[in-house]
Amino acid sequence: QVQLVESGGGLVQPGGSLRLSCAASGFTLSTYAMGWFRQAPGKEREFVAAIRWSGGNTYYADSVKGRFSISRDNAKNTVYLQINSLKPEDTAVYYCAAAPAWAAILKPSGYNYWGQGTQVTISS
Repeated sequence: QVQLVESGGGLVQPGGSLRLSCAASGFTLSTYAMGWFRQAPGKEREFVAAIRWSGGNTYYADSVKGRFSISRDNAKNTVYLQINSLKPEDTAVYYCAAAPAWAAILKPSGYNYWGQGTQVTISS
């Protein structure tokens, strides 16, 4: 059974930091890319970052470069999204997803599996 379980969301003040986690199981991780998306109320689901499990190649949306960082822990089958200098516009549900092809990572349609999402709220 394929499972992607996100955790680490919560309420954070502007300027703070947060690390999201995604624990994966039930499929061959080494052949996949793992991505993070986010969706705010009234907006489309937005690509944030992705990492190729085998090799560790990373790619970021222009809007988050320099502030977000994606990483993986092979021993724990877990991917992370470190978010620094949080802004109110970062408020969204953040989703972890798995894609079978690196070439299709920029769009939700490129991903086979999705987690349940974790809410990130930035407020003073």
